[in-house]
Amino acid sequence: MEKFIRLTGIAAPLFRANVDTDAIIPSREMKRVSKEGLGEGMFADWRYSDVANRVENPDFVLNRAPFRQAPILLAGANFGCGSSREHAVWALKDYGVRCVIAPSFGAIFQGNCVRNGILPLVLPEPEVASLVEAAGPAPLAIDLDGQTVHSADGRTLSFSIAPADREMLLEGLDAIGVTLKRLPAITEFEGAYRTRHPWMFA
Repeated sequence: MEKFIRLTGIAAPLFRANVDTDAIIPSREMKRVSKEGLGEGMFADWRYSDVANRVENPDFVLNRAPFRQAPILLAGANFGCGSSREHAVWALKDYGVRCVIAPSFGAIFQGNCVRNGILPLVLPEPEVASLVEAAGPAPLAIDLDGQTVHSADGRTLSFSIAPADREMLLEGLDAIGVTLKRLPAITEFEGAYRTRHPWMFA
């Protein structure tokens, strides 16, 4: 998994509350056998005026300059609520999103983000609203190591993140990778267990 240490990029304002996972990736778009290509169906009902023929809706923010392919989304409260489908996170990642900034997230979605290399960055709603108001061609700079967001107008906003989530993102580890960091201790335990219970391994 790609490490997340720092990110500088355009932030696209999608400041809607309670955006659920079915809006992020409608169920009819979940027909692929891999994670690749899911970005095409991300926000399909909003991005396309004709979904079947992929005709873009010019009013949707990601279809307008300078927000096309923005790696950062500025979202409303409870982003990623609804069903637990991990495809929502896979679609965002495939599109190129590396960070979503919102006042709050659906709990399962938030965990899925961390496990797939996307930073779910929580800021108070007034601070997110101020970033939305200033959104444009000037990029945001996110420093996960220092836990700060630097806006184009010179402001520095601080954010908190669970230490375990921060570690996974900074080191580019999924849940299996975190477990394998303890491989020497696991191997030592297995060896001692075999010594104490040799009949179980005959």
